[in-house]
Amino acid sequence: MAHDKHLKIFLACSEFAPLAKTGGLADVAAALSAYFDSEGHDIRVLIPFYASLDITGREIETVPELQDMELTLGDRSFSYSIVKACSDGPGPDLHLLRCPELYGGDELYSGPDEHLRFILLSRAALEMCQKLEFSPDVFHSHDWHTALVPLYLKTRYAWDQLFSDTRTVLTIHNIGYQGVFGAGILHDMELSDATALLDQEDLAGDRINFLKCGVMHADLLTTVSPTYAREILEPEFGMGLEQQLRARGDSVAGILNGVDYAEWSPDADPLIPFPYRSKDLSGKEKNKQALMKEMGLVYKFDQPLVGMITRLTYQKGIDLVQQVLPGLLSSRELSLVILGSGESEHEQFFRWLQTEFPGRVCFYQGFNNQLAHRIEAGSDLFLMPSRYEPCGLNQMYSLRYGTVPVVRATGGLADSVQHFDPSAGTGTGIVFHDYDANGLQWALNTALGLYRNKHAWTKIVFNGMAKNYSWEEQGRIYAERFRRLVNS
Repeated sequence: MAHDKHLKIFLACSEFAPLAKTGGLADVAAALSAYFDSEGHDIRVLIPFYASLDITGREIETVPELQDMELTLGDRSFSYSIVKACSDGPGPDLHLLRCPELYGGDELYSGPDEHLRFILLSRAALEMCQKLEFSPDVFHSHDWHTALVPLYLKTRYAWDQLFSDTRTVLTIHNIGYQGVFGAGILHDMELSDATALLDQEDLAGDRINFLKCGVMHADLLTTVSPTYAREILEPEFGMGLEQQLRARGDSVAGILNGVDYAEWSPDADPLIPFPYRSKDLSGKEKNKQALMKEMGLVYKFDQPLVGMITRLTYQKGIDLVQQVLPGLLSSRELSLVILGSGESEHEQFFRWLQTEFPGRVCFYQGFNNQLAHRIEAGSDLFLMPSRYEPCGLNQMYSLRYGTVPVVRATGGLADSVQHFDPSAGTGTGIVFHDYDANGLQWALNTALGLYRNKHAWTKIVFNGMAKNYSWEEQGRIYAERFRRLVNS
């Protein structure tokens, strides 16, 4: 057992930035493994070698022990190999699971073999440990894609002394995605003799839920903010897993995601035209001018610009925006820039808003990383009225860029933004609680009023820029929890 400082960690997941990414999971996997590596822990990472994987700048190296391997899943046999993608930069070398039959398509997630793709990933991770005689102190699974690992360690791999001291951790990034399949896949899982360890209600209902298996069997469950860890114990946010999560008691922990300040910091951001820092904010106003010109908006020195970078979905509170913004734009002086895509009715609304308020509203449909940086740097306010938000990163980027976040008190938003108290001069943003149009209306009017008070505004901007949500801070909390688990 690792009583000393350094741990042996195996991390298996479906995404890893920037090689394969659909959301925050990829950023967390990359940043957390880079942190562990920089602290001297022995970390191995395995992800699928998707056809669409961007391996620019990495050299692929063959690992002799990991070639021409085979696994039988139900009635099918899969040949696979694991190669190493070496990096000159920070972070550990990556291992890539090559199996064209399962990962040959363009999409990261798709198709009738979805369950097989992630059964293979989970099993191949354990087989890789065996072939390399790597005995992890901690096996770190992420979301439903590798949530079967704790169950496999108690069943198919229970015989192997290599894993006798291994502890399992499952991190839930978004409980809305659970990996639910028909119970017929038991045969493919090779777990027909272990049905007693599965959720009996699910089996009776002819389904198997990968994430639920992980929730039942991992030694430690973490999620991406302390507030979200409490919220998912309730029916409103637990998405049907609240009972299993409550049964785990103290084994459920919330650890806020960190931010990569090497990429997101206004004093050294190559993607913004005018770098700036809290001691001299003149560059911020210049970024605002440049952004508004680029977006075809009319710049007025004393008129606030509100930014949004978001998926246009139910989760993100766009229905509240639709109720509040037309009236607000008619009655108050402000401009708005939105970057995002999603449900067509929401896209249509922002296109309409842009037509209705020419020179004051610009909607960029799609995603554009450079523009995302320029919006963070050029906006005065950043709007995130989410219905739920496991962690959220944009509010933390906004703080660093001196862009005041207007957020709803949920998940990671509640943990990273403190409501500003003008009399005490404390707080970093505007926080509203009730998920309704009145709540958002109040928050935006409060923010616009604050913008008029230059003394208070300077204070809230400074407070936000002084916050530190780096991975050094958050990674330390992970390492501490891992050590406690291993030594328990």
